[in-house]
Amino acid sequence: MKNLVIVESPAKAKTIKKFLGTNFEVRASNGHVIDLPKSQLGIDIDNDYAPKYITIRGKGELLAKLRKEVKKADKVYLATDPDREGEAISWHLMNTLKLDDNKASRITFNEITKNAVKNSIKQPRQIDMDLVDAQQARRVLDRMVGYQISPLLWKKIKKGLSAGRVQSVVLRIIADREEEINSFIPQEYWTLDADILVNDKNTISAKFYGKKDEKIEINNNEQLQMILSELKKSKFSISEVKQGERTKKPPIPFITSTLQQEASKKLNYSTQKTMRIAQQLYEGVDVKGQGTVGLITYLRTDSVRISEEAEESVKKYLTENYPDDIADSPVIKKDNGKKIQDAHEAIRPSDVFITPAMIKDSVSRDQLRLYKLIWERFVASRMKPALYTTASIKIKAGEYIFTSSTSKLVYNGFLSVYNSNDEEKEKTNVVLYDLNKETKVKLVQYNEAQHFTQPPAYYTEASLVKTLEELGIGRPSTYSPTITTILQRRYVTKEDKKIYITELGEIVNGIMKDNFNSIVDANFTANMESLLDMVEDGKIAWKTVIRNFYPDLDEAVKEAESKISEIKIEDEVSDVICDLCGAPMLIKYGPHGKFLGCKNFPECRNTKSYFEEIGVKCPKCAKEIVLKKTKKGRKYFGCENYPECDFSSWQMPTNEKCEKCGNILVIKGTKLVCLDQQCGFSKDKPTDNDIV
Repeated sequence: MKNLVIVESPAKAKTIKKFLGTNFEVRASNGHVIDLPKSQLGIDIDNDYAPKYITIRGKGELLAKLRKEVKKADKVYLATDPDREGEAISWHLMNTLKLDDNKASRITFNEITKNAVKNSIKQPRQIDMDLVDAQQARRVLDRMVGYQISPLLWKKIKKGLSAGRVQSVVLRIIADREEEINSFIPQEYWTLDADILVNDKNTISAKFYGKKDEKIEINNNEQLQMILSELKKSKFSISEVKQGERTKKPPIPFITSTLQQEASKKLNYSTQKTMRIAQQLYEGVDVKGQGTVGLITYLRTDSVRISEEAEESVKKYLTENYPDDIADSPVIKKDNGKKIQDAHEAIRPSDVFITPAMIKDSVSRDQLRLYKLIWERFVASRMKPALYTTASIKIKAGEYIFTSSTSKLVYNGFLSVYNSNDEEKEKTNVVLYDLNKETKVKLVQYNEAQHFTQPPAYYTEASLVKTLEELGIGRPSTYSPTITTILQRRYVTKEDKKIYITELGEIVNGIMKDNFNSIVDANFTANMESLLDMVEDGKIAWKTVIRNFYPDLDEAVKEAESKISEIKIEDEVSDVICDLCGAPMLIKYGPHGKFLGCKNFPECRNTKSYFEEIGVKCPKCAKEIVLKKTKKGRKYFGCENYPECDFSSWQMPTNEKCEKCGNILVIKGTKLVCLDQQCGFSKDKPTDNDIV
């Protein structure tokens, strides 16, 4: 018999081909072959929301070649990826190539290894229409939101913008975090440490705790001085000594979101780069002496399950290399009740005996680093916990208590293989292990320090992925493309890993919140994901989801269209004259925000930076403070006399002066606060518009 196997990518085809005999031909579809048209909505609203699929431009010749291969084959195996999108691609191939169930079958494998591929050939099945329908529902929902709202943004703001069912929610999450940061008012607090001499020879550091069992927060210097004055009369003595043990559990194997987070923290990879390299490792790389090998299991998964075969393999590896560190029973984490395909596993090495050292000369540096991360995490997940001994003491000083503690690693366990970035830095103070209540202690000196509470951190790609996962927004396959899209649209920008919203992002987010609040609501979007899971389970028809969604969307679009006023952010005449041709310069809008362009464009292509005055004088040189942007589009306020004057502020300055130190006040949410954080002065912002 002549057999034809169709996969998505040429790399995957090359890897699979070597596992199958001469009776098998392996061809690639190069991804999707049909899709909704780009030029129109592509959904027949009047015909119960029927999708209008067309052949993707440029795929005609490829499909013609596949049809010839199909005619020569006795049996066709559709071997696209084991997820909703892969199922939909197989269904599209089935229809486009006019295959029937007698000739064509669907096969899936979680890893591209000889055993996995050959076993899948022995277990063919029909297309799972529940999976297909879940993907169709997602595609149609995304198309409806994008194609109904995006033209509104083009009309009201500028061409080339886009809205999306998931991307708009992610933009709002980032905007809300930035608003929270900008509104944050730091609160003063103090810490008090004591250097303690033990037995007249060793010095330890102890932290102020409070009184007996009551923890005391020191909120200002006055409170600190009162405590210090009372401590002057006190003698120091040890009131409690505790020694014990604690364990640190090994990590669970990677799922898509945790791989993206850890690769960001440890390797400094973006989500896009992580997924691209993981795809290469999954589809296969050329390993010296072995040919093309698929090194890891499927990379889009939210399951932490491991197959019995993989469990046996890693146990054998550990028996040979770490016989004393094999876990009695691996840490198992439940899948949080989410819909998980049982065929899916966590991300792990396809063959644990292929160590990172073995492929060092066969792969790129980036591929090696990611494979090493995946390999070490998987092996560590099947090892014993690390063990620490702990010691802590309480030191009494009058009515007050100081504490000191330490820990010491006494058994490495999984840490022999995998050390997480957030593994605590151990500063073992062995002196504490030898102390008791009779030990002589004496104060050497106090160390006091002023601090201010910090606002929530800006999102990084890693922390944003973690938040999306916790909120149930999107799925493993959507995190990376969603973040990539809002970066490419310049709704957000990334500096030193931190994600900031741009002026353009603020405008788009404002329109979405004011007019499509449910679409950019995190709970609504998470609920929609649950409905898609129910479609996949066969519990609800996909058209039912669409029928319930579209009428409200259509009504919101019509209402928004009628009430949104044109946002005048381009082609406003400025008072700046072009120094090349003498024509007035216009305020235009570009990828990074506003700029000045000559009215005679395209004959004159002169451009200049546009700095918007805010009506506040610089406190350093009395020139105007203007709104500026960093190279990547983040807004800030700076002196127009730069570089002669270096004044700048992330918050908008005002003409009001601080009542304590005379510095200027800046706007933070509903408050006016002193530009000098050490001063700490703040007051309510007036309700009128005469602040600036």
